[in-house]
Amino acid sequence: MKKTKKMLSLLLAMIMTISLSVNVMADFEAKKVEKLADDYTGKTVILHSNDVHGALEGYACIAALKSELESKGAEVILVDAGDFSQGTPYVSTTKGADAITMMNAVGYDVVTLGNHEFDFGYAQLKENLSKFTGKVLCADVQENGKAIYDGHYLYTAKSGMKIGFFGLETPETQTKVNPALIQGIKFLTKGDLYKCAQAEIDALKDADLVICLAHLGVDDESAPDGHRSVDLYANTKGIDLIIDGHSHTVMTAGENGESVQSTGTKFENVGVVVIDNATKAIEDRFLVPTEGLAKDEAVAAEAKKIIDRVDAEYNVVFAKSEVELNGAKAPGNRTEETNNGDLITDALVWSVLKEGALTVDDDHVVAITNGGGIRAAIKVGDVTKKDLNTVLPFGNTIAVVYVTGAELLEALEASTYSTPGAVGGYPQTKGIQFTLNTHRAYDKNEQTYPDSTYYGPKTIQRVKIESINGKPFSPTDTYAVVTNNFCAAGGDTYYAFKAASAQFDTGIVMDEAVMAYVEEVLDGVISAEKYAKSRGDQTQICFADLKEGAWYLDGVNYALENKIMNGVSEKSFDPNGTTTRGMIMTMLARMEGVDTTPAEGETWYAKGVQWAVESEISDGTNPTAQISRQELATMLYRYAQFKKVDVSVGEDTNILSYDDAFSISEWAMPAMQWACGAEIINGMGDGTLNPTGSATRAQVAKMLMAYQGIAA
Repeated sequence: MKKTKKMLSLLLAMIMTISLSVNVMADFEAKKVEKLADDYTGKTVILHSNDVHGALEGYACIAALKSELESKGAEVILVDAGDFSQGTPYVSTTKGADAITMMNAVGYDVVTLGNHEFDFGYAQLKENLSKFTGKVLCADVQENGKAIYDGHYLYTAKSGMKIGFFGLETPETQTKVNPALIQGIKFLTKGDLYKCAQAEIDALKDADLVICLAHLGVDDESAPDGHRSVDLYANTKGIDLIIDGHSHTVMTAGENGESVQSTGTKFENVGVVVIDNATKAIEDRFLVPTEGLAKDEAVAAEAKKIIDRVDAEYNVVFAKSEVELNGAKAPGNRTEETNNGDLITDALVWSVLKEGALTVDDDHVVAITNGGGIRAAIKVGDVTKKDLNTVLPFGNTIAVVYVTGAELLEALEASTYSTPGAVGGYPQTKGIQFTLNTHRAYDKNEQTYPDSTYYGPKTIQRVKIESINGKPFSPTDTYAVVTNNFCAAGGDTYYAFKAASAQFDTGIVMDEAVMAYVEEVLDGVISAEKYAKSRGDQTQICFADLKEGAWYLDGVNYALENKIMNGVSEKSFDPNGTTTRGMIMTMLARMEGVDTTPAEGETWYAKGVQWAVESEISDGTNPTAQISRQELATMLYRYAQFKKVDVSVGEDTNILSYDDAFSISEWAMPAMQWACGAEIINGMGDGTLNPTGSATRAQVAKMLMAYQGIAA
């Protein structure tokens, strides 16, 4: 045992030198191997959960842990930081009511609200919580200027110690829940949120300890608005501990050592806070993994009743899948097009078109659903109703929104504002072929959308719609967007849909539409041929080696957005890499609108070389040889002549000012003079032109953009 502890201590010491975030995980790993103390006499212990999301079997674990600690002398308080009402059919089929049944069975003392408590509407939330036997706290959600539940609660322990709790809900709820279901209530944001929290802290002045039950999280996407638990901690005084939820983070401290603790999700862990009754101070905090924990038999039996009832209805196989459909957040449904998103949007369009009655032609019908609404994967093999309900647990119905092309473009721009960072509004689409350039900045409005934490776009910078159902996109045409009632009401980043001129709700539930599509159209088989990978409607320009503010970035953006150049791999553009003659011939062919896709058995550059020879731009020799800067200038010069662009050189040509001008080959001199005079080619920064040096990919992109500028 001593040897084991010594090795563990050495390991932790090594990890501590890396980073504070690793310290947090090191502490957590230490608690995984340590046992609970044998005696908790004179201690008050808070056990906490968050983001349970319908994982009912975990309640038996926290109940058993409570009993164990009580048997060792502790007074135990049970608290939860929200999101218990939604996540699996075991709670969603009763609109969250069965979650309350389980929490009462365990004996929770205090809870706050998560955004998913509002998924079935404010009225349903109040109905559910009217049956809760504990205390509900939520200070920052208001109705008619007053908090919808008590903001704080002073718990007096048997020892006489007073523990003050107050509850906070994420302001993001107002855009993460169907706005139609939360009308009349207000979510405090940023400065108002901090003021509200400080008022609750001040109201607990008689408490020995102040603990915030916060459903705020630490996600990066919440950072710009200051709505994270660590932002709250930095902007208030007097909080001894934040028990956090929302971001599903496993942590015992914030990244900068903030006193914030969170258990993850679905009872990965139970949080433990040990308070000494004599000193009235927190003496220990840690997380206990539920794997391997004992289970309270009575609570487990209560969970089994619910699970058996739901399984009897939902565990019916209706299809088979030959592929796994992506259920991840990032990389996944909140960052990119996925095969799961493709299946769902295929079903949305099919379900509406078969009913008819749309006021636009079929080629003007598209689909968008928010990636944050896709909550799980579909595994290979049998697919049940429960599987699909877990993927789409919110009970959303299918809606149709009529928008102009300009409004559609706004919705896409707003919903990809943080990409490659994850956002719940990320659009899973059908019928829209678009390019998203993540290297361009999002140009946001100065004010958020009404009743939203999201900023709409002032201008469209990042998204370019290439076509709609294979036909030209028009910003003035009217398109029918098949979506869900959450997005249609302006949820997430979709205010453009809420503000649309016309819309209607079909009443068709999303998961039922997908089941019908799989059964009737796919004959019960989600095939690898159709859904092994995403259909490729979305193109993302997102390369890790393109640096913000780099001298070449505008040129590279031009070349990528116009599909003249591609990356060398999925994540690399390789700006300093060299280019070949075949590459340049192919790029010029693409600029001319030539389809350079190789036929079977052809090299990737075959069509580009063929076009260049036919156009007398090159003799086609040595396509795999690196191209020099003077050769590149010559090909561009000949292309300009082919396009009948003026290639006369003015008197201000400055080519002779370069130290190595006389090293330019005689055959290349006219092209180099023209390229320098037109500012298509520039010096290297050291007074030279380097005509015989290799042209890098970044240089090529800049030169192609500069050429297009004079040819336009």
